[in-house]
Amino acid sequence: MQIDPAPPNVITRFLRLIRFSHTIFALPFALGALLVAANGHPSLRTLALILLCMVLARSAAMLFNRLSDWSIDQKNPRTAARHLLLAKPIAWMLLAISSGAFVVASAAINRLTALLAPVALAIIFFYSLTKRFTNATHFFLGLALAVAPAGAWIAQTSRLDLPPLVLGAGVICWVAGFDLIYATQDTDFDRREGLHSLVVRLGITGSLRLAQWLHFLMFAALITFGLTAKLGIIYYSAMPFIAGALVYEHRSARKLDLAAINRAFFQSNAFVSALFVAAVAVDRWF
Repeated sequence: MQIDPAPPNVITRFLRLIRFSHTIFALPFALGALLVAANGHPSLRTLALILLCMVLARSAAMLFNRLSDWSIDQKNPRTAARHLLLAKPIAWMLLAISSGAFVVASAAINRLTALLAPVALAIIFFYSLTKRFTNATHFFLGLALAVAPAGAWIAQTSRLDLPPLVLGAGVICWVAGFDLIYATQDTDFDRREGLHSLVVRLGITGSLRLAQWLHFLMFAALITFGLTAKLGIIYYSAMPFIAGALVYEHRSARKLDLAAINRAFFQSNAFVSALFVAAVAVDRWF
């Protein structure tokens, strides 16, 4: 097995370690919730603090994930190069910094976000441990990302209402669905290492079928979110395109080709999240 050398720039190595490009999955749902809660016009201070919290929370979550899976990742050909990106002590230091900074940034928003910041960290850290004891690990990943829209709503309103709960349920189904698709790449490795996954339990065909149902529920949740948030025709006009992106993802997944899965995973889900926030923004502004 040939392992690509780590890039020389430490910032580049850090961004690759935490998969910074995947921030596009959760961030748009947080921004969409914020735009609805603020009726399209959040303050620049609140927006900046939410963006900062998102970056810090994701950095902390991914660092914890890499550290908790350090020995496991070295055995998996798909992830074997991760431990070459940063030394373990540096990763621990960055985890402490990003976690502490997240708590401080959350405290700067309002009292409720300050109180809930440790809870949010506990939820996003807990996901990394679930593959050791439950097949529901995909749903815990969804819960970790669903913290984003709930947190953004609380940051704006200092309370939790029905719209972010509906949106959060949709995010859980969406993430669990695409994580099932992504996990098909590691079926043999997970089974051999005794790691828990629905793909190991249900098989690839059963997992892909479950992912389809989860994405159907996610689509239904987006429609329901529009109703609870009193969004209009502009928002709903984006829904057929989101449905089309999900269909494309599942058609690509059926090929069971690593390149096709990776391409569909990033392109389809990035499109879904970006179009969602764009539809919410335009609907609220116009």
